[in-house]
Amino acid sequence: MMDRGGGTEDGEASAILIPLHEARRERLDLPVAFERRELDLILRLYGRMVAANEWRDYAIDHLADRAIFSVYRRASEVPLFQIIKDPNLARRQGAFAVVAAGGRILKRGHELARVLGIFDTKLKLVKA
Repeated sequence: MMDRGGGTEDGEASAILIPLHEARRERLDLPVAFERRELDLILRLYGRMVAANEWRDYAIDHLADRAIFSVYRRASEVPLFQIIKDPNLARRQGAFAVVAAGGRILKRGHELARVLGIFDTKLKLVKA
């Protein structure tokens, strides 16, 4: 018989897959950061909003448990919106959220593009 490392015979214990980047980040105690694809989506939105003269400044915070992209109208004010990536909520509510200035969560989800869809303005028919 072969020794399978002291695990169960059916292999259930070894069936848990952990993404390598998450395991490496936990092992090295690295802060949570936006990936290149995520940051690209956020900066495209930021560019559109700057061109529309809605936003003027931003800040990125990489904390131990989450990453935050804060958007400001002026640099001296509180952020208008915060785009938050919290991997601890990835399986429950979704890792991404958009939070308004008062702390109210406007949208939360698993896909960043859908969460950022809250900023897409849609034309509505208004009767006068």
